Amino acid sequence: MKTFNLSILLSLAITVYCLPISQVTVQDEHFAETYLKKFFNLTEESGPSVRRGISPVSKKLSEMQKFFGLQITGTLDSDTLAVMKKPRCGVPDGTVARFSTFENNLKWQKNSLTYRIENYTPDMSMSEVDDSIEKALQVWAKVTPLRFTRLYSGTADIMISFGGRAHGDHYPFDGPGSTLAHAFSPGPGIGGDAHFDEDETFTLRSRKGFVLFMVAAHEFGHSLGLSHSDDRSALMYPVYTYKNPDTFVLPQDDVKGIQSLYGPNPVKNPFVAEPQPPPTPDACDSTIVLDAVTTLQGEMLFFKDSFFWRSTPSSRTPQQSLITNLWPKAPVSIDAAYESQQPGKIFLFKRQHVWAFTGSDLVPGYPKSLTSVGLPRGVKNIDAALYDVDSGKTLFFVGNSYFSYDDARKTMDNGFPKRLDQTFSGLPGKVTAAFQYRGFTYLYSGPHMFEYNLKTGRLYRVLRNNYFLHCTNV
Repeated sequence: MKTFNLSILLSLAITVYCLPISQVTVQDEHFAETYLKKFFNLTEESGPSVRRGISPVSKKLSEMQKFFGLQITGTLDSDTLAVMKKPRCGVPDGTVARFSTFENNLKWQKNSLTYRIENYTPDMSMSEVDDSIEKALQVWAKVTPLRFTRLYSGTADIMISFGGRAHGDHYPFDGPGSTLAHAFSPGPGIGGDAHFDEDETFTLRSRKGFVLFMVAAHEFGHSLGLSHSDDRSALMYPVYTYKNPDTFVLPQDDVKGIQSLYGPNPVKNPFVAEPQPPPTPDACDSTIVLDAVTTLQGEMLFFKDSFFWRSTPSSRTPQQSLITNLWPKAPVSIDAAYESQQPGKIFLFKRQHVWAFTGSDLVPGYPKSLTSVGLPRGVKNIDAALYDVDSGKTLFFVGNSYFSYDDARKTMDNGFPKRLDQTFSGLPGKVTAAFQYRGFTYLYSGPHMFEYNLKTGRLYRVLRNNYFLHCTNV
């Protein structure tokens, strides 16, 4: 049996969306101080109030806000507190960069490693657990010289077990819905071992639970020497994100990290091209074509692939996040989005379906077909949508035409579809995204954005489509 040592413990947590908190209480201030002490090395007393931004608390709040892509204010606001209250991992975040390794690049001093599955979760069959664990290890073997051999008895380099609450390593789990697993950095004794919280529900590939393959692949990154990354697309980002195991490709940030320790896989088939993960989009790429844009409770949301950026008029740094972090049941690579007349309710479109969300929750009965919003059955997808506050109409853009939907009567207006050039002059092609802001209508076409007065149809300006993302190259 392995003996306990002081290897660094890392744990994986799920993302839970928290609605904004209207008022910061004294209890919240004490909670925030405890959080900063635990995760951002706050060592001095903060004084009477975190909310007042008194140093050193203000400095640590700024560090925390920078790491999570929040507006950097140095004060405790509702967005910052909401992030603090999300279930999360146990490793401090303050020094984490794109990819990160342990101090002194701690790693295994050999490329042939052994693993043993000590017990099983009742959530899955034994064969499903075996396959998930093997596949998770192969994620790292494919891009390094590392090779893994399974043992059925004795002590392996990586001992794998399932347990609840106190399970023998002095780091008890906390029950369902928070910490999913933890692992130890490479080394003797307990080093490299991975433990999974039996109070969670693990699955082979279903969204109703946590995909064991994804959790294990993350934990084995720790077992091999990787710490956490602040790249939201990385496997080593400290929060759980659902991905289909059958199509998963290790993101480049993780590849760079693990190869910095062990080097690349020396055995490659030159005739087989390895699949490459999609890159994290750059909001300030002047050629970027956004999938959709909308407002939501005073914020502007910009969608691209699996990601979106949140921007407010007072923020100079848009917050990037995965779509599924905010809306777990949402599609990605959407076609269109708009905020309805009901504040806080957003519609997302992909192909022939529409999803409606209030907060992070999918509205019962959704997704629905496009015909539910009055569009003809022949419409296979829409290119963009926006809600016009003045008229109470929703405009759906399809190819070179657009429809007008009366939200109050739940019917499509007569005389539609109309050609775009009947109302909007100067558009070079179809509309790729659309939204309204401060009385103006903004239509995106390719890498440009066109500013209109919807009442008159007058075109005022043509801008780069990252204009509202506060980039310097617009």
